[in-house]
Amino acid sequence: MNLFSRLTDTSDRHLAAKISTLVSVVINIIMSTLQVFIGLWANSQALIADGIHSLSDLVSDFVVLIAAHHSRADPDDKHPYGHGRFETAASMVIGLLLLAVGIGMLWSAAQKIQSPALIPTVHPIALGVACLSLVAKEGLFRYMLYVAQKIKSSLLIANAWHARSDAASSLVVGVGVIGNMLGYPFLDPLAAMLVGFMIVKMGWSFSYAALNDLMDHGLSAEEVVQLKAVLAATPGVVDVHDLRTRKMGDQAWVDAHLRVDGRISVSEGHFIAVNARRRILALEALPVLDVQVHIDPEDDHESIAPSLLPTREVLLGDIAAVLDDEASYAELHFVLHYLNNRVELDITAPAHASPALLAQLHALPTQLPIIHTLTVKIGVRAG
Repeated sequence: MNLFSRLTDTSDRHLAAKISTLVSVVINIIMSTLQVFIGLWANSQALIADGIHSLSDLVSDFVVLIAAHHSRADPDDKHPYGHGRFETAASMVIGLLLLAVGIGMLWSAAQKIQSPALIPTVHPIALGVACLSLVAKEGLFRYMLYVAQKIKSSLLIANAWHARSDAASSLVVGVGVIGNMLGYPFLDPLAAMLVGFMIVKMGWSFSYAALNDLMDHGLSAEEVVQLKAVLAATPGVVDVHDLRTRKMGDQAWVDAHLRVDGRISVSEGHFIAVNARRRILALEALPVLDVQVHIDPEDDHESIAPSLLPTREVLLGDIAAVLDDEASYAELHFVLHYLNNRVELDITAPAHASPALLAQLHALPTQLPIIHTLTVKIGVRAG
């Protein structure tokens, strides 16, 4: 079976990332060595700068390999939500690395441009190496981006675009070398400066995106709308509110409040929550790692603080205090509903309950005004 046909499995995702990154390592070792040595021999600052860029690719490749290894670790006591943010942190390292390399190249090229008379003529072999680098890096970019999109890895996508920046910089280097050979020596350091600008821009974009994820950046508005629609379509769900998401590496955690009928059983509410969670995790189009579902009998924003209503123990203690027959009280079954900022009470009395006890039960709202609605049933309680 083709590896990319079964990339939904976590181990396969990491294997694909590792293979593509190792391919990048080999190409970057070859190209950076060739560009730096030929650049020194051919007097091309632009080619040397391109070689240093390729060397930075090599460092970022190792960052990717380390991140891929650590991010797949299982949750532990210190990291109960897993290690997904390791990839995000690694993406930031790559971005900062690009920024540092780009700024250094800008500084070096600027120094050369200030003294154009001292710029030597570039040997034609530098042009051949620049063209070879362009072909190699463009091919590497397309291969890595294909794998990254298949496994939905933002870290690998960042590394792929790093390779594309090398391809673009090789094109600029080629133009600079040609200009230098045609009698415009300043074009070689100018090409190096343009490469530096490209690297700085890409480094900033990666660092900024990683910073957003580290600050609990959520999914896009379109993805949130899709999540809400799936949750709202779950049988038993009346409404969805307080839906929040936060990125964890390439995936996201989802927190949602689902409003259900306030008079269903706890077990049915739990069943609805489990079903809603299952439907979200089954979505292949959305990168959801886990879902936390909170079941509400009503909108949280419309309810009051629980402390303003009596707890079950307090209310049943008040009821026991006003009833005369303690033995009969022990046979009563109480169901409390905390709805619409009030308490509703359902009481099931045994079939042999006396008329006096039933009369006292029906009179409870008069004696305990906190009881807004009272229903008294007679019969054997199931279970």
